[in-house]
Amino acid sequence: MAVIPLKGSPRDRLGKGGARKTRAAGAIPGVIYGHGETPQAVSVERVEFETAIRQHKGGNPIIHLALGTHEYTALLRSAQRDPLSQQIIHIDFQHISLTETVEVEVPVHLIGLSIGVKDGGGILEHGLREIEIRCLPTAIPTSIDIDVTALAIGDSIHVRDLKVEGVTILSDADAVVAVVAAPTVMEETTAAATLEGTPGKVEPEVITKGKKDEAAEGAEKEKKK
Repeated sequence: MAVIPLKGSPRDRLGKGGARKTRAAGAIPGVIYGHGETPQAVSVERVEFETAIRQHKGGNPIIHLALGTHEYTALLRSAQRDPLSQQIIHIDFQHISLTETVEVEVPVHLIGLSIGVKDGGGILEHGLREIEIRCLPTAIPTSIDIDVTALAIGDSIHVRDLKVEGVTILSDADAVVAVVAAPTVMEETTAAATLEGTPGKVEPEVITKGKKDEAAEGAEKEKKK
């Protein structure tokens, strides 16, 4: 994995007010911690940081951070974004050594079209989307790619089935990474099917008398009198 060079500065302005002033000056406030050292507030130029990160593929980028006369090898642990503008507003760096293992989470990618989906109409369900691993920083994979083409309906892949060279997998061995579920059959009921086999409603017989009938009855009664 390539190491990304980045320049920064120690940050004297602390607290929310200091962070706002840092952002207003075109920089991103952050902190670097780890290796038993006291956490240090830092800032990096926004344009330089976004340009550097844009060139990196995957997660867990390794940064060579120059802070004045001090230099650090660090993992980018988090980049907090504003929920509205999606602009990065804070960065966390973890000071590391390239010769010591670290624990990180790596994204899982499912590759291929399973035969259960292709031939049986099954549904591929992606269970675990990130897997926690331990390895040397330079051995961190960009992602863990899993070929699912051989999965038939009912087949599944668990964490214990994964083999990734150079890393120790820490996630629960019984966790399901992917499974092909049977198709769900939806029964469509049409109006005709609804009526079929349903007892019909007996409409009440309506007897109406016209005016002519009423007049004839009246005439008959007068004749009998």
